[in-house]
Amino acid sequence: MTTQDLIPAIPSLHDDALAAALRHRIDRKTKPLGSLGRLEGLMLRLGLILGSEQPRLVDPQLMVFAADHGLAAHGVSAYPSDVTWQMVENFLAGGAAVSVLARQHGLQLSIVDAGVRHVFEPRPGLLIAKIAMGSRDMLDGPAMTMDECATAIAAGKTLLQKRPGNVLLLGEMGIGNTSSAALLLSRLGGHPLAACVGRGTGLDDAQLRHKLEVLTRALDRHPRATEPLAALAALGGLEIAMMVGAVLQAAQERRVIVVDGFITGAAVLVASALQPAVLERCVFAHRSNEQGHRLMLDTLQAEPLLDLGLRLGEGSGAALAWPLLASACRLLGEMASFDAAGVSDRA
Repeated sequence: MTTQDLIPAIPSLHDDALAAALRHRIDRKTKPLGSLGRLEGLMLRLGLILGSEQPRLVDPQLMVFAADHGLAAHGVSAYPSDVTWQMVENFLAGGAAVSVLARQHGLQLSIVDAGVRHVFEPRPGLLIAKIAMGSRDMLDGPAMTMDECATAIAAGKTLLQKRPGNVLLLGEMGIGNTSSAALLLSRLGGHPLAACVGRGTGLDDAQLRHKLEVLTRALDRHPRATEPLAALAALGGLEIAMMVGAVLQAAQERRVIVVDGFITGAAVLVASALQPAVLERCVFAHRSNEQGHRLMLDTLQAEPLLDLGLRLGEGSGAALAWPLLASACRLLGEMASFDAAGVSDRA
């Protein structure tokens, strides 16, 4: 597969005529100008992504990508690696936070085994796309070979092609993956590593210092991995690479991409470094309590919908933000205009 096949062309959504029509439609609703606040910007964005003055959200797909990380052996997480596969089982049993929220909001939940160090029995809701039994220890070499990285990206594209609908909500699971997200943010965003590294699953001060020391060694181990794909292979994880593929495919298909937190943000960071117009298709769900996430959002020039102090991951923030997207579309499509309602406009 060539790089051109792997990374599709993604044009800008810039459309002055559609944007003007959407703004006129929003402004003529029975309300004072701008009184729906940031929901009005969300209406505009959804209309531009879906290419319609009356956008409809169809068959939303919440996909949680899971994989293990070789770097976790160095104690960068408060939890053991076995928690990755155990949480996948919890997702499938319906007991995780994201499982509850998906049921509540009618979201199709799929769990993707991108590289969990465990053999799962096939069952509904589980998509087995395992590239390897976890990534390698990046202190010894790249987390993935370039072939593994490319295969994971291609798998993410293929998985999404087979899913219906026009909305992708991103989620993830993988002990150690806040480390990969911090490394990618530092390398691709050009930020000091210390500003990117947070407590992840709940590290204390001593554990946080240890995590930063390990990640500093990892970053120094791969000084030449500066291009997006090289950085992803050296410093990323299989679930992040597979999300990159899903994001690229979703952007090419003009789906709405609902970005959860820090790790899903790292996948979007890589994808947008490859194709900047990816960001035009993204809605950022929330601002995480993970230290590096605020910096990630600033780097992506993103304004999230919610700020609830979350740091769970799983796609939980994306699921919580979903009703705002649904409401924005309903208001745009169903709220009366001044003329239709016979309501007097301002003088």
